[in-house]
Amino acid sequence: MTILYEIYDNLYVNLTNRCPCACTFCLRQDRDEMNHSGSLWLEREPSVEEVKREFDHFDMTKYKEVVFCGFGEPTERLEDLLEIAAFIKERYGLPVRVNTSGLADLIYKKDTAPMFQGLVDTVSISLNTPDKADYHRLTRNRFGEESFDALLLFAERVKQYVPKVVLTTVETTITKEQEKKCQEICDRLGVFYRIRPWESNTLS
Repeated sequence: MTILYEIYDNLYVNLTNRCPCACTFCLRQDRDEMNHSGSLWLEREPSVEEVKREFDHFDMTKYKEVVFCGFGEPTERLEDLLEIAAFIKERYGLPVRVNTSGLADLIYKKDTAPMFQGLVDTVSISLNTPDKADYHRLTRNRFGEESFDALLLFAERVKQYVPKVVLTTVETTITKEQEKKCQEICDRLGVFYRIRPWESNTLS
């Protein structure tokens, strides 16, 4: 199984296939690998100890940060993610980023933002669109239209505990006017806005 894989100067952690969304533009709709990484579809979810051991196979001095991403939603295994993040920081002293749908609060039915404190340096949240109805149409997530407001609330909360919070959209999937509205949302929340290239989609 591909548990860890490289993209540019970063090392990515692939924890799960599970995801609350089935985004219309997601790369996993039509492929199972990224940058010749091998299949990112996991035969089973690796244990925390398996993930930790996997780092021994990589030269960790090469990387700028470690990113939790993969083909599933990493916060589906939030406690395991945070345990591994603590290990990364203690052993390698590298920054940790989590690429997420921002729906952890709905997954766990509680405010998860405080759990990230001291363990995660950047949270990158897929905003996708400035419109609540469009968000549900694009992401086809299992929580319904309440998910958009939950995502924004999570972003507002988690910025209290994480140094950098970024909301992202994918270029060419929305209009320039919609991108402007996304920027306004980010300005209101006090977080960064990034337009991701199509080719790297949800995996960067």
